[in-house]
Amino acid sequence: MSVVDLTRLAGLVFLAVSCVVLGDTAGKMLTANGADPFFVAWSRFALGALLLLPVSGLRASELRDLWRWPIILRAMLILSGICCILTALRTEPIANVFGGFFIGPVVSYILAIVFLGERPSSWRSISFAVGFLGVMLVVQPGLGMTTGMMFALAAGCFYGGYLVMTKWIAGQVRPRFLLMSQLIIGTVVLAPFAGVAAWPESNVSVWGLIFLSAAGSACGNFLLVLANRRGEASLIAPLTYTQLLTATAIGGLAFGDWPDWVAWTGLALILASGFVILLLTPRT
Repeated sequence: MSVVDLTRLAGLVFLAVSCVVLGDTAGKMLTANGADPFFVAWSRFALGALLLLPVSGLRASELRDLWRWPIILRAMLILSGICCILTALRTEPIANVFGGFFIGPVVSYILAIVFLGERPSSWRSISFAVGFLGVMLVVQPGLGMTTGMMFALAAGCFYGGYLVMTKWIAGQVRPRFLLMSQLIIGTVVLAPFAGVAAWPESNVSVWGLIFLSAAGSACGNFLLVLANRRGEASLIAPLTYTQLLTATAIGGLAFGDWPDWVAWTGLALILASGFVILLLTPRT
């Protein structure tokens, strides 16, 4: 991969994950106003589907693909991850949640080797080990680990599987259909849960947050689909570590949630491991 291509890929991934952080920030604000995470997740999928349907180019002949097990599994992984991360954000600082969430790239890295046959270099494996150590410092497993951080870890595991499934089928179907499939399946699966969940008070600000939550998530995941068509899953995964920059800045400025020194150390290790992988990736 050339320097220009690698730079473009890194920029695309950073834009994608920043959109996701903005969407999750809006989700945190909604849950703080009394909205149930299942309602926020459902509204994100439903509104995202409505926004993208006119430009999705969805064809009737493609609807049967919604029943393909890889499509369904991929959608179930992302909707489970979103529900878990929204639950974690109710009680935990954004930066800490995303620090725990970054068990996902480690899971993606391992699954890509086992199921996709990718063979990352030894230095990339070492960098992932450093990143995993950083995740452990953030979540602080043991007596200091909270229920919210357990949900953050679960979200990361689901997301790691989602990244690999995206890489596996990204070249088989259109990117817009791939995004629409997860939005449609997520809307249908979460509808019963949203129906019995607590809804926030309806006003302009709440609807604005619902729109931002849906738009941020939809745009971010669409850009990640495009990125996965251009690079290996084991390279995309560490690039998503840049999400921590946006998450830490927004968490501190919007909510005053700054990590403690242990978490700062972990976040620094996670970022360092991602940048090492980026810098040492062979260039042509």
